[in-house]
Amino acid sequence: QVQLVENGGGLVQAGGSLRLSCAASGRTFSSYTMGWFRQAPGKEREFVAGISWSSGSTAYADSVKGRFTISRDNAKNTVYLQMNRLKAEDTAGYYCAARSGGRLTIRQREYDYWGQGTQVTVSS
Repeated sequence: QVQLVENGGGLVQAGGSLRLSCAASGRTFSSYTMGWFRQAPGKEREFVAGISWSSGSTAYADSVKGRFTISRDNAKNTVYLQMNRLKAEDTAGYYCAARSGGRLTIRQREYDYWGQGTQVTVSS
């Protein structure tokens, strides 16, 4: 069992930056593929970014490419999402997810564990 706890959300003006973090419990964090997803009010949850267990592979939604960066520190059991040049349309609840085994994927149904989420609000 893996528990995920997100932090770092908040209110920021458009053009600003935030860094989300997701701390994971468990000894096998380094073997998990990690992902960030988001859900805005009235919309379905969508993939934002993902990173393989070794950090050798990353993937991003087209809407955040060039603005967001996902990284991980396996020694700290933590994955990060650096969000720059934020836009009002980035406003959403952001969720961290872990996948046990398997390759990096954007499909949320293939992730096994989910955090409770952290709210990001971007004012225009």
